[in-house]
Amino acid sequence: MAKKDINEMSFLDHLEDLRWHLIRICSAVMIVATLAYIFSRFIFDQIIFAPLHMDFPTYDFLCKVAQFLEVDTTFCADKIPLILQNRTMAGQFSADIWTAILAGFVISFPYVIYQLWSFISPGLHSNERKHSRGFIIICSILFFIGVLFGYYIITPLSINFLANYSISTMVDNQIDISSYIALVRASALASGLIFELPIIIYFLTKVGLVTPEVLKKYRKYAMVIVLILSAVITPPDIASQVIVAIPILILYQISITISKIVVRNQKRKEKKDVRVR
Repeated sequence: MAKKDINEMSFLDHLEDLRWHLIRICSAVMIVATLAYIFSRFIFDQIIFAPLHMDFPTYDFLCKVAQFLEVDTTFCADKIPLILQNRTMAGQFSADIWTAILAGFVISFPYVIYQLWSFISPGLHSNERKHSRGFIIICSILFFIGVLFGYYIITPLSINFLANYSISTMVDNQIDISSYIALVRASALASGLIFELPIIIYFLTKVGLVTPEVLKKYRKYAMVIVLILSAVITPPDIASQVIVAIPILILYQISITISKIVVRNQKRKEKKDVRVR
């Protein structure tokens, strides 16, 4: 059945179109999630639980930096003082299922973006639709960079700090598996979404909700928000917060540049339209 012209589609037609895009997204996520479930042992042992070992690349790098600076640090310890445990009957099964679904979403993210773009793009101009491939690639790259940043930076910093934090020698860190996985999941997924900031600013500028002037004017407030955000998703030590805040601030500056480009292109188009008239 041929797809209707967007100008001829009613509100219910748009909802039906959106429904099919969502069905395709869910199908793709579940297919990849099924594969992830099959290889769940590898995912848990080599990825999820990897930051619990001191040979993790982040610990190794920070340990070498600390040794170079001759500073004592827990990054050079023999092991992380943390024991994982499962305290509910369905705890491990639930962890397996939800981790597989998360893996399905992360791996199939480019297809998810493609489906969302396919739903939005008919309402755009032809010259804007030309850049759809570039949009999907850039959006996916930013997301994956964010996920890797969360996994290799935020996750190990958080685990190392929280595992070594102690109020008394009488208390051992025996952490429920759901709590540990929630930390890894939140660190990776939140970072992936935060790294989409330039894309979000692009669309907000396109619809006129944001301008470069507004972004510049509220830059100092944005810096405060970024520091608060980094304090929430990282341990409460200055070094970790700075490490997280720096790339977010860079993304904010990139977003300002993108907003400038969008506004400049819109002004050029308006001038061109005036000349044609």
